[in-house]
Order: sequence, then structure tokens, then C-alpha cells
Amino acid sequence: MLESIAHRLLRLFVRTMSRIPFPVVQFMGKMLGTLAFLVPLNRKTVALDNLLQSFGSEMSDTEAKRLLRKVYIHFGQMLLEVPHALRLNPENAHKYFTFESEEHFLDALKKGKGVLALTGHLGNWEMKLVALSMRFGNLAVVARRMDFAPLQRLMIDLRSMYGTEIIPKQRSMRKLLATLRQNKAIGILLDQNVDWYEGVFTEFFGRPACTNKGLALVALKTGAPVVPLFSAKAKDGRYRITIDKEVDLIRTGDKLRDVEDNTTLFTSIIERHIREHPEQYFWFHRRWKTKNYCPLPPGYFS
Repeated sequence: MLESIAHRLLRLFVRTMSRIPFPVVQFMGKMLGTLAFLVPLNRKTVALDNLLQSFGSEMSDTEAKRLLRKVYIHFGQMLLEVPHALRLNPENAHKYFTFESEEHFLDALKKGKGVLALTGHLGNWEMKLVALSMRFGNLAVVARRMDFAPLQRLMIDLRSMYGTEIIPKQRSMRKLLATLRQNKAIGILLDQNVDWYEGVFTEFFGRPACTNKGLALVALKTGAPVVPLFSAKAKDGRYRITIDKEVDLIRTGDKLRDVEDNTTLFTSIIERHIREHPEQYFWFHRRWKTKNYCPLPPGYFS
């Protein structure tokens, strides 16, 4: 009962925000982010620490706090922008997005092996998904189930507006392989912390970060092209969707080494895009939570 009421309220909020002109929504989001920045929450401490650890040698504490304020403003805007996904259609998409080098995506699809779209929590990934589905169709995305059921229902509705298939992150390998055989593109966000048994440690902003190895495993197994795909807000308020060339995978014949090296390569691509727009990245996540350590005492193998 309560979940049903919460879902209806969320849908009412989304419909209301979608009717407000986009520039006004962005102004409201800026105010929301500015106010949220003043609230001393735990995630604010996490985000500031992430920024200081990542850019400590490149900026002062004061500069890091200024950058964090911009991060809050961006995500205040993103929160209120997402409802405008309801208004997206082929006729007005240019008011929200521009595409750069989309031929890389189309060329990869022509290979007939599906496409693994490498991406992360940069820009407005929710609106980007809807825009890509509308423009190219035949898309799927691997997503973690949200803890709040009414929000989960709402996001499934938004994400699947133009036929996008949602692949649950838990035990997704079989479904993922089947989707590639249908020559679909699958969006995979590879910038989240995972437990040690799910990933490999890669360098991310100078620190070891446990990164999911699934993308490398699937790419090496199937030969599906990996195409980096990111969004970032431009000065005119629209989002620019940038599509890079297909990644040249590292293949040495050593399976374990190839998985680790390619995951490291993917992580470096994500970092490069984040460095171009650090104020639009989701720094609130505990990206370096899993530690790289050996449980055996020193000298165990001697």
C-alpha cells in the first residue's frame, strides 16, 4: 500500500517536472544543488575525500571544495532534468543532446557481434540512455536493482521508454551473452566498487580500485567490440554524447593477464573522460572501498 502511494507520488513529481521548461528546470536544479551543498551529510565527506585523494597534488583544499560545490550543482540539475526524458522524441532531441562521432557506434554494430558500450556515472547517464535508445534502438543496459522499490519501478519505466532491455546485474552473464547474439548494444557502467572476488585491481586516479572484470571476460570471449560512450553537459546546457573509437583489446594468450590488462585499459578510458569534466562525475560513491591486501602473513611462501 505504502509502496503504491510512493510510486504514484514519484510519477506525479516526474510528470510535473517534465512540464517545466528545461532552462527553468536547470536553474531550479542549480538552486537545489547549492542548498544541498550546505547540508553536512556523510556522503559529502566521502565526495570531498575522493576529490582530495584524486586531485590532491593538483589542487588545494579550497579548490577541491569549490569543485565539490559544482558537483552538487550538477547533480541537483540532473535530478530535476531526468523527468524530461518523458518529453524526448526525435523532433526535439536536438534541444537536449548532440552526438559526436556516432559512426563509431554504427560501424561496431555492423560487425554483427553486438556492442559492449563502456560508460560510467558521468554527465546525465539516465537521459543519455533514453536518447541512445531513441536514436539507435536495439539497446540493453546492465543495472543494479534499487533498494527503494517505487523508485525501481519508476526508473524501469523511464529506461525502457524506447524499448531498452534492463538486464539485472545479479547473475547477468547468460542473459548478457544471449543479448549480444541478437546484435544488441549493452551499456555497462564500469566505475563502481565491487568485492575482490568479482573484480581485479586497476589504477584509478592513482589508487588501486577493485573493478568488475565481467566486461573484459565477455569482450575476450565473444569478440564483441567495446565502444566507450559518455555524456557531458556543454555550455549551452545541452548534453554532448561522445562516442569513441572501438577499443583495441589486449590479447596475449594469457587469459588472466588479458582480463586484468583490458580492465585496466577500460578504467583508464573512464578516468580520461572524468578528468575532462570532473564537476559532472558521481564522486559520492565509495569507489576505493575494497582494499587490495594479502591475508597471508609476510614470509608465508619463503
